[in-house]
Amino acid sequence: MKNMIKACLIIAAGLLVVPAHADSKDIKAAKETIKSIFKNVDEKNISPSPIAGLYEVIIPPRLYYVSADGKYLFNGDLIDIRHNQNISKIKRSKAVLDSVNALGEDAMIIFGKPDLKHTVTVFTDIDCAYCRKLHSEIAEYNKRGIRIRYIAYPRAGVGSSSFKKAEAVWCSKDRKAALTKAKNDLPVKSKKCDNPVAAEFALGNKIGIRGTPALVLEDGSIVPGYIPPARLAEGLDGVK
Repeated sequence: MKNMIKACLIIAAGLLVVPAHADSKDIKAAKETIKSIFKNVDEKNISPSPIAGLYEVIIPPRLYYVSADGKYLFNGDLIDIRHNQNISKIKRSKAVLDSVNALGEDAMIIFGKPDLKHTVTVFTDIDCAYCRKLHSEIAEYNKRGIRIRYIAYPRAGVGSSSFKKAEAVWCSKDRKAALTKAKNDLPVKSKKCDNPVAAEFALGNKIGIRGTPALVLEDGSIVPGYIPPARLAEGLDGVK
């Protein structure tokens, strides 16, 4: 097994080199082929990968690698062994962040002034214990320079009790107050309205959210679970 792993690493090391600039005609042909397969991909999201003949295809928030002839698709991480860098993770994180930002802050419930040092997006479930713990410390997050943007992710799914609570919060006149009330296990009554809860739940599934709270950091990386304010601030401040 060790020899097999070693052999795979040697092969990958040989492949993982930045190729010479591909011929523009080849790139154009590859893009046309890939576009014919992925009907909803933007041409600007198709580009040569570090491996000759393999193209990066980003359909936010997902990243794929597709052969120039469109016959093969690779869904996984591309590792630059020489520099010990996960190339795919960097690209995928950006795609995640782009997808979250495309939702727009008008569809989020935000605690903290826009001029705070950091902004963290939290996928939250009203009935989740650690989501409630995080929210109980919202003032401390803000005090430490962290602006929190909430996106609804009712884990039990569309139509569940948690989903209906999230809708009630969104349809309230004062959403921030209603969210705090709901997270304190108090009933929130409001009229029906158009709301983004189903779309936010779908977005969470699309980017790979599996539990709550789930934090999307400023670089697009996803961190599962509750993180105390002091530790989160320390981690964010330490990112260069």
